[in-house]
Amino acid sequence: MKLASYRVRGRESYGAVVGDGVVDLKLRLGTRYETALDLLRDGALDNARAAAEGVRADYRLSEVEMLPPLLAPEKILCIGINYLNRNADYGDQEIPKYPSMFYRAPDSLVGHRQPIVRPVESEQLDYEGEIAIVIGKVGRRIAPETALDHVVGVTLCNEGTIRDWLRHGKFNVTQGKNWDATGSIGPWIVTSDEVDLTKPLHLTVRVNGAVVQDDNTGNMIKSFADLIAYVSTFMTLKPGDIIVSGTPVKLVKSDPPVWLKPGDTIEVECPEIGILRNEVVAEQ
Repeated sequence: MKLASYRVRGRESYGAVVGDGVVDLKLRLGTRYETALDLLRDGALDNARAAAEGVRADYRLSEVEMLPPLLAPEKILCIGINYLNRNADYGDQEIPKYPSMFYRAPDSLVGHRQPIVRPVESEQLDYEGEIAIVIGKVGRRIAPETALDHVVGVTLCNEGTIRDWLRHGKFNVTQGKNWDATGSIGPWIVTSDEVDLTKPLHLTVRVNGAVVQDDNTGNMIKSFADLIAYVSTFMTLKPGDIIVSGTPVKLVKSDPPVWLKPGDTIEVECPEIGILRNEVVAEQ
């Protein structure tokens, strides 16, 4: 199932994407599940599947404004430098023992087809295409062997970054990663019964149609299972938590760097998930 959140006719809702339309699950499941996050937290995906089965779509996808698949997750955990060739980009040939991590705030990510905003304070808006896993079952100190059982689905992320704000503090990157509406996530969550997470997922990123990143998750330093096991050592993972698994090396390098500008279009694609597409606008 493809689980999406959206705005339509003045109200926010969520539903199951079927072909080029969406079945409105909020209308069918009633007030018990006001959001897709409520659905995951109650473990009610089977209810959602039953409600969408054999039902005609309520809206065309072209009619709705796509929102981030989960509107207010408790945690958005991002992994840095998690592809072998990207680790070498930093002049480090040694494989790191532990993953690098940082948080993102929900308001820093917009949905599919929503504009990404370049702030007035900086022109150094950059892209990072990634695959994100969504937790569906609570867990602490999860073994790698059972870690994927805790994944409810996967989605795509453009983990947009304001580069010259990454090192305002001595040791952190939080400032450069959390500007409002500088990244995106979506277009939907593909549930894990439709994706084999034990096999590599191909990730391609395009800017204005040109391929700028192209790799697969088989080249990640820490696998999805490794990341879940590591993170759950020190915190409880809960339904709706998101782990953004890292970005591959960029195929195009320039000196000086070329940053995203208003009018640019970024597409993040994985065949098993879909295409996350956004256009850059200047902050007004």
